[in-house]
Amino acid sequence: MIQQVKDLAKSTLCSPAAVRDIVVTLLAAEHKFDREKEHFWVIGLNTKNYVEYVDLATLGVLDASLVHPREVFRLAVHRGVSSIMLAHNHPSGDPMPSKEDRLVTDRLVDAGKIVGIAVIDHVIVGNSGEFVSYKSGW
Repeated sequence: MIQQVKDLAKSTLCSPAAVRDIVVTLLAAEHKFDREKEHFWVIGLNTKNYVEYVDLATLGVLDASLVHPREVFRLAVHRGVSSIMLAHNHPSGDPMPSKEDRLVTDRLVDAGKIVGIAVIDHVIVGNSGEFVSYKSGW
């Protein structure tokens, strides 16, 4: 993890804005061309909501990313985290979730229930830092 994300991880991750800060920091460290791709991160949390890891589960193209529960929960199961936060960017700039975003989120929440790892939230970040949150009822 880059130093700014490590610094953010020293406190509890308890708000969509904190997830947005991690996404913005990670994207800023990317090459300009990679920032134009859709990234899907999984943030593993311990029982006190401290960040255990940040995993880039998938790197897509300009407007899509293939997200599968297998990749999302792979490290979560291996590391034995209590819960996860999901985050991805919309390079178009508009953070509003698509129909596919909603379906994937619902599928991942259901998968988390099966494996016993709660999906706390899914935050979508636009390229200007605006964001929406599943937990907040996007």
